[in-house]
Amino acid sequence: MAGQLTRSRRLETQQQEQSRARWTMSLTKILVELMVDQVHKGNKHNNLFNKKAWKYICDEFYNKTGLKWDKEQLKNRYSVLRRQYATVKSILDQSEFGWDEATGSITANDEIWAEYIKKHPDAETVKTGGCPIFKELCTIFSEPATNGKHEYLAASEGEDTSRIPCPEPLSTHHEESSSGSQDNEDANDPQTVQPTTPTATSRKRGRKGIDDAIAEAIFEMASASKMRAAAIEQHSARYSIAECIRDLDLMQGVDQQLYFAALDLFNKPNAREIFLSLKKDKRLTWLRGKCAVASNRIE
Repeated sequence: MAGQLTRSRRLETQQQEQSRARWTMSLTKILVELMVDQVHKGNKHNNLFNKKAWKYICDEFYNKTGLKWDKEQLKNRYSVLRRQYATVKSILDQSEFGWDEATGSITANDEIWAEYIKKHPDAETVKTGGCPIFKELCTIFSEPATNGKHEYLAASEGEDTSRIPCPEPLSTHHEESSSGSQDNEDANDPQTVQPTTPTATSRKRGRKGIDDAIAEAIFEMASASKMRAAAIEQHSARYSIAECIRDLDLMQGVDQQLYFAALDLFNKPNAREIFLSLKKDKRLTWLRGKCAVASNRIE
């Protein structure tokens, strides 16, 4: 009887650990490889994987790892990888930085790194750990028209690949501009604008002026929305879950129960910001207090 209870508790513990997505580099590589496969199969449109792609990714991830993580957990990791891609790409866009494809490290002297990290604190993790999967991230997050088939292959032709340009991600601005151009082409098509009287011409000119004003207003609203979204994403990237986990792994005195409770706590943006803003010698006390309060609420 005691043995059955022990096995039951062990199974319950394993299920709880499995339900929390604790990512390692090997698990991340498996997820990235599955996403790259779906990009090449054409199951990613407008920078989004379709339902068929996510079903395949979830099923194959379970087959390869034995971890029954749901789509939301995998999509959360997808968002983290997208921010990592943006961070690395922004660094490599600077002429002072170089790229070592063999090791996945980004090269620059200490002074350049220090100056860059002052303005972009999230780049510190990239400085120490590099990004061995950046080539795959380019395939996943670069412009859909290229599907990641860009200058990475230039090395086989003897070209210099110390810095690897990636296509700019498809932006809302470009989509709207294309749409606007098509509208203008239709408006100026001689087959569609053939007024028979001066009165008809005046009406069409007046209507075109109104349409242009509406289009300009829509474009301005879209640009403002894009700027707000970029600001929010930059703030989130600064206090990311990955950054919190990295610091949590370096802390002493964190037992398994507190570790997983902290992971749940990091789902809250405010908690992540407080944790990363605290001095390191105060983080453990703060975590214990917050996780204890959360545990009491559950009970």
